[in-house]
Amino acid sequence: MALVLSLAVAFPLGVYSARRPRVYGPVMVIAGVFYTIPALALFAFLIPFMGLGTRPAVTALVLYSLVILIRNIATGIREVPSDIIEAADGMGYGPWRRLFRIELPLASPVIVAGIRITAVTQISVATIAAYISAGGLGDIIFQGITQDFGEKVTAGAILTSLLAVVVDIGLRYIERHLRAAIAEQA
Repeated sequence: MALVLSLAVAFPLGVYSARRPRVYGPVMVIAGVFYTIPALALFAFLIPFMGLGTRPAVTALVLYSLVILIRNIATGIREVPSDIIEAADGMGYGPWRRLFRIELPLASPVIVAGIRITAVTQISVATIAAYISAGGLGDIIFQGITQDFGEKVTAGAILTSLLAVVVDIGLRYIERHLRAAIAEQA
């Protein structure tokens, strides 16, 4: 859920930043500020406004994701060769049609790389979110710590790590497949 919300916020900001280079810097500074705040400190800041549970956790996950996603979306779009953009314009493509039919497909490997990094980052931060009653695999780890039950801590850590590795491998596969498909069409 947090990844989908992150994309919903980052996508328009990334596209707009790619089109307006002067906007890119300030957007990245603001997104970067959220990324630099330690997770526990961000949770502590959000709790008075949102209480405990999933709302502050999801909000923090979205804020952490913005810098990665905006950068990759904007970079992917800006890296589309200008001759391809000019050819699309010459064929009568409007800005939206060009974005969805030309630019995003060509930028998709870079965008998926950002999604991959974001997903793995969100898994790690979501583990810490168990501390603010957000649930998840982090609960197993924190229960193990509280109960001084090392095996439970280890089990939670292994499960969380496996989830991150599986997500990373799956998205890496998609990224490679997209790069190969684009190379075939070139």
